[in-house]
Amino acid sequence: MALEAKPSDKFTFGLWTVGWQARDPFGDATRAALDPVRTVNELASRGAYGVTFHDDDLIPFGSSDADRAQHIAKFKKALADTGMKVPMATTNLFTHPVFKDGALTSNDRDIRRYALTKVMRNIELAVDLGAEIYVCWGGREGAESDAAKDAYVALERYREGFNILSQFVLDNGYNIKFAIEPKPNEPRGDIFLPTIGHAIAFIDSLDHPELVGVNPEVGHEQMAGLNFVHGIAQALFHKKLFHIDLNGQHGPKYDQDLVFGHGDLKSAFFLVDLLERYKYDGPKHFDYKPARTEDDKGVWASASANMRTYLALKERAIAFRNDPRVIAAMKESRIDQLAVPTLAAGESWKDLANPSFDVDTAGERGMGYEALDQLAIEHLMGVKA
Repeated sequence: MALEAKPSDKFTFGLWTVGWQARDPFGDATRAALDPVRTVNELASRGAYGVTFHDDDLIPFGSSDADRAQHIAKFKKALADTGMKVPMATTNLFTHPVFKDGALTSNDRDIRRYALTKVMRNIELAVDLGAEIYVCWGGREGAESDAAKDAYVALERYREGFNILSQFVLDNGYNIKFAIEPKPNEPRGDIFLPTIGHAIAFIDSLDHPELVGVNPEVGHEQMAGLNFVHGIAQALFHKKLFHIDLNGQHGPKYDQDLVFGHGDLKSAFFLVDLLERYKYDGPKHFDYKPARTEDDKGVWASASANMRTYLALKERAIAFRNDPRVIAAMKESRIDQLAVPTLAAGESWKDLANPSFDVDTAGERGMGYEALDQLAIEHLMGVKA
């Protein structure tokens, strides 16, 4: 089993992931800050394809223009030295207190204007670094009290914000598309566009929906008790899966950001199966946090674990699909029939009636899913036939 990552696998990490200092609401940091240059070098040495960033990850908030230029120059050199790419970038619109009531949906008009300016400046940097996807996570776009925010009007301002940014990209001829990252809650009590479905519906209302897709995250959909595999299937169906965040989560609780597969492993197995079968060719981005218990060595071990888990699941998924027992079980379950159109060529609704169809017999037939599910589990566990 070859589990060593290589750039062609297109595995990427955010500076904020391995660089998380493990500070949480109940405890101070347990690790020192990481220099972005070291992050690039460490990830490259482990076979990663690229690195992503928020503006404030790379350039400390409030930096002078001269300091900003120095940070960018060092980062560019590290990228050039290693061959690492920057396929995606994003903007921090959630840490500074100015964004405590949101950015694009803040009740304060001046804050909304400032937020858009901050995004546009970082889009210019993203383009300079070769990024083609710009992720938009509205972590503060929401409310704790329904009295505090007119949700209808907030969506109008949200739409206006995306329309402004889309026009900015078009007017400048930038090769950038936006990817909305849904999340149901945390840090706000309730966040606007909480799921993949909400985001896809919202995109349809924009002036340039062709420029906007989604960046779903495993943990975010599972926090809402939803099936992530089904959500990704819908994003693929609508051709809106512009980017994806992979991590692990144990059900509907706080956002855990575990190593990919270290939560619902069965769901991760079928997710990899889906992505590979439908030939998703974008970055496989690990948006996780090394556990607070880990030291520097543990950080890099966890980075490798994400990539190794994906590659292991990919091998298992391929073996599952090629197993003659699975092929026979799928036929027994009539899964192949789902791909057959309900109406044959030349038929209409008038041809649906079938007097010879025995509804009682059809109702008595089993589907054989338990046997098929067990085969999936055994492949996942590495049980030999």
